[in-house]
Amino acid sequence: MKRRAFVKYASSFAILLANGELLSAADLASEEWLKGKVKLRFVIASDGHYGQKGTEYATYFDILVGRINAAHAKNPFAFCMINGDIIHDDKKHFPAAKAALDKLNLKYYVSQGNHDHVNPTEWESVWNMPVNLDFSIKENTFLIATTSDEKGTYLPPDVNWIAAKLEQHKQQKNVFIFIHINPGKLTKNAVDSPGLFEVFARHKNVRAVFNGHDHDEEGIKMKDNIPFIFNAHFGGNWGTAYRGFRVVELLKNNNVLTYIMNPFEKINEAHF
Repeated sequence: MKRRAFVKYASSFAILLANGELLSAADLASEEWLKGKVKLRFVIASDGHYGQKGTEYATYFDILVGRINAAHAKNPFAFCMINGDIIHDDKKHFPAAKAALDKLNLKYYVSQGNHDHVNPTEWESVWNMPVNLDFSIKENTFLIATTSDEKGTYLPPDVNWIAAKLEQHKQQKNVFIFIHINPGKLTKNAVDSPGLFEVFARHKNVRAVFNGHDHDEEGIKMKDNIPFIFNAHFGGNWGTAYRGFRVVELLKNNNVLTYIMNPFEKINEAHF
């Protein structure tokens, strides 16, 4: 790619380097970041709000599943993450929401959001996974943690659980964390968890934290050199004009490329 074409291509997004430094496209002096080949891809969506009155929630789920399946058929994902607010308040909607997500043609995981009103036992009976879960793919570990309860309380994740898991996986090259509500008070709907950032400071392999919850947030916010990455929403009655999902690609040079599908076009591309 010629430099002029590259600058035009890159001018609408920011680049976050592996060392945590955030650059704009205008700061780039070369095309080195483009040269890494993809070694792992995953996809994230959140805030489907199945059952919310006045919304076409079943259609939103069908569109999401169809678009992810189409993208997966062309270039496979390792897994899909549904990052909270799968339903809207009433747990009677869980069976239908799960049936819709079971049409995904790939492994998927879920996190609990503030509208997913069940206790941990009920959650596990629906999804066959606990509210706090870790798994690894080679040298990459993924942590999923609840940020709510059966009453819909806004909560930080379990700091002790995350601290124990980060210690367990301290030899891994990368740790990616999925939690519904932002824990750094970075949005108007976030919570504040200073203890969590004390834990993060001891573990430099924490590459990114992925949040849902804020339907109008679609970019990256930095705190203590950690990117907090948002993906808007795929359901519900407020937020960005589009309903989409985020693709994340880990490259062989250990940089990460990420962008949103809106859900038909690629937008908000970023690199870190």
